[in-house]
Amino acid sequence: MTDFILAHLNFLYGEAVGQQTYEKIQQMLVLFRPQLPEPETAVFSHRDTVLITYGDQVQTEGEAPLQTLAHFCRQAVNGRIQTIHLLPFYPYSSDDGFSVIDYQAVDPALGDWCHLAAFNNPFQLMFDAVINHISAKSDWFQGYLQGDPAYQDFFIEVDPTADLTAVFRPRALPLLTPFQTAAGTKHIWTTFSPDQIDLNYANPSVFLAVLETLLFYVTKGARILRLDAVGFMWKEIGTSCLNLPQTHRLIQLIRAVLDEVAPQVAIITETNIPHKDNISYFGNGRNEAQMVYNFSLPPLTLHTFHTGNATRLSQWAATLKLPSDRVTFFNFCASHDGIGLTPVRDILSDAEINKMAERVLALKGYVSYKANGDGSQAAYELNISYMNALGLPEVTESDALIARRFLASQAIMLALRGVPGIYFHSLFGSQNWLSGVQKTGRHRTINRQKLQLNRLEKTLKKGVRQLVFSGYSELLRLRTAEKAFHPVGSQKVLNLHPAVFAVLRSHQQETMLCLHNVSAQPLTVKLPLSGMDLLTETAVSQQINLAPYQVAWIKSK
Repeated sequence: MTDFILAHLNFLYGEAVGQQTYEKIQQMLVLFRPQLPEPETAVFSHRDTVLITYGDQVQTEGEAPLQTLAHFCRQAVNGRIQTIHLLPFYPYSSDDGFSVIDYQAVDPALGDWCHLAAFNNPFQLMFDAVINHISAKSDWFQGYLQGDPAYQDFFIEVDPTADLTAVFRPRALPLLTPFQTAAGTKHIWTTFSPDQIDLNYANPSVFLAVLETLLFYVTKGARILRLDAVGFMWKEIGTSCLNLPQTHRLIQLIRAVLDEVAPQVAIITETNIPHKDNISYFGNGRNEAQMVYNFSLPPLTLHTFHTGNATRLSQWAATLKLPSDRVTFFNFCASHDGIGLTPVRDILSDAEINKMAERVLALKGYVSYKANGDGSQAAYELNISYMNALGLPEVTESDALIARRFLASQAIMLALRGVPGIYFHSLFGSQNWLSGVQKTGRHRTINRQKLQLNRLEKTLKKGVRQLVFSGYSELLRLRTAEKAFHPVGSQKVLNLHPAVFAVLRSHQQETMLCLHNVSAQPLTVKLPLSGMDLLTETAVSQQINLAPYQVAWIKSK
């Protein structure tokens, strides 16, 4: 691994600076090794499941929110969920945690490191590494503004007359933000907002500071590191500044260091971009991210249920290949963000995407836009609870139907090869938080409601929350018990009926045929095998009758 580390550094910074930076990394590792857990081999399992949640997602008076959440998770999801993904729990200044003030502190409003450590039994932890940018209120940026030489070149100064039209813009906001510094007014690169200041990885001191933070996270129990918005890490004027070769080498460099001292720690890249670019973060299957977000899945699944036709989803899923048995997809349908549309712009037509957006608006959701290079705007993200997004505008539906349709969408995600990531509000059957959007003025607030523990426990006993949580829990119980669902096991998409998403999963002589009726119509499907439907505990052969939105997971005899 030493040779890989040096090679990446030389590529990024040249041989002289690369060698100097390499020596500093080795000194850093000497200091960290005694604090790091004993190295283990990273191994995927069919039991791998991730719950995505804010640290203050569940609250009770007089108790640190992290303590409340840890207790609730042990009571509600132990045995169903293996890993808790804690969204940024650091002190922050905006964007619900994604504008970090201090990378190495716990927000006192949530608790402390001891409260965080309480999750480690029985769960593993996934930390957010928000390392493309940092808060304008951080010591790093404030030091830069005041002329502290320690933070010289930590950020990217740009001539405001420079031609930046080639830069990919995920927001309809100015790319540069003027700040008053000790050296006068400087225009600073801010990809996401004026409060989120992009870091300058062309300066090796920035990489060293970030690497120190990542190793610190490992000492605090992180088994998975989610690299937020990493596609934007390296900037080069005249390019899109997205997915540049230097960005990939930075991630490969992080991977090489972790492989040397903590090989059990996995990297997952969050790159909300077209599918072919997204999967490039697997590298060669051994040298970059162990997992990539399967960003095309949420909008494609939504399109599937809107149309009642699984053809486009099936065609795309049939192309999902892994470059090795050491990597896999991170499958999800919902998250703290909205439903990204960029990943399907090379899969669905503009008309299909626009129709989906119009339906979301009719369902009282929102559409967020990005700026194009020609000055126009395009729909970038759908902001709505995933359960609401599946609904029919102006139609009153029963709780049973709403829950059954939603669970069918989630069963597709659980059945696909990869590790499933389940957003808290999906598992517990939350719907649009419209009053929250009115309070904050931000579209993404619609699925970020924080819940009082006593009220959540009460509502889980009835209605759509009860139906969703009980049904989801059963799906998770079955999935985590069956080896056929191994994250790197075999996967074959079958075309059995246009309204049925059918996938054959197998691993170590175990086979599972997963059928999902994505329509409101009853169907009869001819079967390629016989076996036991685990959800109904019924033997089936030759054919099966599927009710609207019914799921059947058939274990082969």
